This record gives sequence, structure tokens and C-alpha cells, in this order.
Amino acid sequence: MNKLLISFRNVSIRQYNSLVFEGLDFELEKGQNWALVGKSGSGKSTFLDFIMGKASMARGEANYPYFDSYIAKYHPDDPFFNRYKLMAQVSARHEFRNLSNTSDFYYQQRFNSCDSEDADTVENYLLAIKVVQPSGFWSFERVTERLNLLSLLDKQLIKLSNGETKRLLIASALIRNPLLILLDNPLNGLDVAARQDFNKLIGEISDSGISIIMATTPSEIPDAISHVAVLDQGKIISKVPSDQFNQENLYLSTTDKINRAELKELLSQTQWPLYQTIIGMENVSIRYGDKLILNKINWQMKQGERWMLIGHNGAGKSTLLSLINGDNPQAFANKITLFDQLKGTGESIWEIKKKIGYVSPELFQYFPTGNTCLQVIESGFDDTIGLFRVSSKPKAETSIRWMKLLRIEEYAGRMFRNVPVSVQRICMLARAMVKNPVLLILDEPCLGLDFAQQEQFKNLIDEICSISNLSLIYVSHYPQEMPESITHTLILDQGRVIKASEVQ
Repeated sequence: MNKLLISFRNVSIRQYNSLVFEGLDFELEKGQNWALVGKSGSGKSTFLDFIMGKASMARGEANYPYFDSYIAKYHPDDPFFNRYKLMAQVSARHEFRNLSNTSDFYYQQRFNSCDSEDADTVENYLLAIKVVQPSGFWSFERVTERLNLLSLLDKQLIKLSNGETKRLLIASALIRNPLLILLDNPLNGLDVAARQDFNKLIGEISDSGISIIMATTPSEIPDAISHVAVLDQGKIISKVPSDQFNQENLYLSTTDKINRAELKELLSQTQWPLYQTIIGMENVSIRYGDKLILNKINWQMKQGERWMLIGHNGAGKSTLLSLINGDNPQAFANKITLFDQLKGTGESIWEIKKKIGYVSPELFQYFPTGNTCLQVIESGFDDTIGLFRVSSKPKAETSIRWMKLLRIEEYAGRMFRNVPVSVQRICMLARAMVKNPVLLILDEPCLGLDFAQQEQFKNLIDEICSISNLSLIYVSHYPQEMPESITHTLILDQGRVIKASEVQ
């Protein structure tokens, strides 16, 4: 059987009516594993989509000799069996649907008990996957044990944390036992221990006979990767064996200075009163069924404090944030003070939300993509998941100013779904900032951003904190992403506060 899995010759790739790649040459042989690296927007996700048949070829020659030979040998009489059934892809967004199959998940579904019952469990989701090679290495028992899903089998998909969801998506790809697995930044959302284990997992996947192509950062290339391709502006500018790849100087670029005068002007557009207590929690506990998610949380946050929230996947961080942001109805059954007012004493959810700017992987996952980027940002004034009113000229102008400050104004009129993931995430950051919130909650805000964009974002947060009384909660599994303006640390472990103190 021919060992050449994929052969692209002078291929041009079109996606969303735009030409993303031109003159692309690439080959993948059986036994090779490739890492795709490059700046945000360089085309890594589009390249993976093209291999999976989700982007079209405008011109060129694409051949799949190994796949064709495999199908001819094992599925000669099945006209509906094609090469894409021999591939599996883990993308930046999942495509989970409700049990009723009438709709996709929506953002607040995980917190509404009656609606969350319409979500499948981890076990049923995995058992429903159509397996290409039933006798393959990656059985249901093996993937659930190896991806640490045994304790999550009866958990509904909508209630999984970002990191737990990522592990499930990898498991669902492996259980099919494909010939080729495509991974789009699979380490996003994984804690330190899970990222270290992922390096071993990639080796095990390769040893099982599955070839791998993964988009990742230059600093997180697993040992089992044999080759590295560097992408830039729709071209592969370098292809080398992994032992010859040098990440130094790959993304050398000076971080542009923030327009401090413009930032001051934008931050002065909304004036808020001073508060004594931004957040106060007294013996707060959250339970879903028999599972205790938060266990007697006691925590106080004063105005102007900037907290770093740390914890492993599933430690309870997202649930804690949902109590603050007004998304979790169980907040009313606990003693929680927000902006000097005890929750449940007359304030509405919308009164709380208008004081908070919020970014999270879950919000990004479930945010509708049918608006333009400008409309997405303007929706931040209303705290709605998308813009559902006629655009307001003053609010649109402020939104454009934030886009210019963040250097994404060229995408203002483009549909949110048609721009790079990095631009989508920066739009979500701008959406959180347009109303100049009292409290800014940033849950893994740098996912999908390249090194230069991360540095630019950190500088922006530090500038905002230096010229305002903004209160901040910042969540990340990467210490290097933390802004210098962090003043306090809160560590959660299995729903308990392990540490809450000033940064020394």
C-alpha cells in the first residue's frame, strides 16, 4: 500500500469566498507527524479544514494515495465510504447539540437545570460515535481511561469545563481509530498537568498507527512530532524535520505602544461610583445533583484589586465566575455581595452585568456568529449575546475606536464567523471593554492569540489598570500570560479555596 497519505501540488485554497492559500505544496507520509506553527491568522486552521474537506480547492492538484488504496482494499463495494471517514478533527469550537436535536447548546444552558437535562452525557456521546475500525487500538475503555474521563461519564456535556471538553473532543476523535487526526491547538484550555501528559499521549497516538497534523505554538511541539511547517500569510515558508526547527527569532516583532491618550479618553466616557466591596462570598456552596462543585467559599474583593484565579481543570473556576456574572441561578441561594449589594435584595441580573466586562472560553464557544465584528463589539453595551437592535451611531463609533486601539478595525464590516479565530477573540475582548466596566473578568483571554498579540494584550491590561480603578479577575493556565498589574492570588482545588492572599 502506498505510504503517501497526502500530496498537494500548487494548491490554492478558498474559504468564505476568500483565497487563503496560493501555490501550496505539501506531502504527508505514513509514520510522519507534522506541527503547523505561525502567527495568528496565518492559515493554520484553514489548512486543517481543507484537509478535512471543509474548505474548497480553487486550483492545483490534491491526491490521497494511501486513503484511496485503503478504501479499495477494505470498502470496495461502499460508494458512500470516502477518505473523510478515515480522518478525525478536533477544532477550536465543538458542535455539540441537544438530545432533542432541535438546537445547538446555548451559553446559559449549563446553569438552567431544566434545559441542561436536554444535554447528553459523556458516556452516551462517546458510545454514539461511528467507529471506522471497531477492532482498533482506541476502544471506549481505553480512551475513557487514558483521557481521564471515567469520573465524567455521567456528566452532561454542557456542564463540562473548557479543559474537560477538550479532553472529550480528543477522546471522540481517537475512538473512531482514524488513519489521520487533525488537531487545532489541542492544548488550549488544558492545565499544566494535562499539557505535560498530552506530550505522552501524542506519542501513544503515533505508536498506534495514526498520523498527526496539529496546529500549535512553537513552544509546545510534542516530542513525537517529526516535522514542522511554518505558515505565514497563506504560504508555507518553511518545512523542516522537528530536530532542525529553531523557534528563536520566529516571531520577532516589536510590541506597538498603546495609544495612552485615546485609552484615557475611552475610559472616561462612563463614570461609576466607588464601591467598598466588589465581591463578597460567605460560605458559598454549589451542588449539581450529588456533586459538590464549590465547597464553602469565603472570599472578599475590594475595588481596584486585581486577582489571579488559579486551579486545575474542573476545580470550580468557571462556576465561581458564573455566580459573579449573574449567569448561575444558584447564586440567589447563597450569601453573595456584589458591588455593595447583597444578591437577591432587589437588583436585576442586567444591573449586575452592566458593571461587568466578561470574556470566557464558554462565551466564545456559544457566541452566535451571524453578526459583523462591529456588531459583536457593540452588543457589549447591552450585555446581549449578539446585537438584537438597530445599531446606535454613538455606540458604534465607540466600538470602532476600540477596534482601532486593538488594531482590528479592518474587520469591522466582516462577518464574525469569517474572520480568523484570533480576531474573533480580540473582538470579544473589545466587547467586554466598550462600556468601561467596574469589574473585568478575563477567563483564559489569550487562547488563540500568538505571542505578539498576547504581549500586546498584557500591555493593554496593565495600561488600563495604571490609569483607572478597574477591578480585575484574570484566569490562565500560563503564568507568562499574567499581567504585571496582578495584586492578589486566589487558588481553587476541588471546589475549595486553598489560598487567597496578596502577591508577594
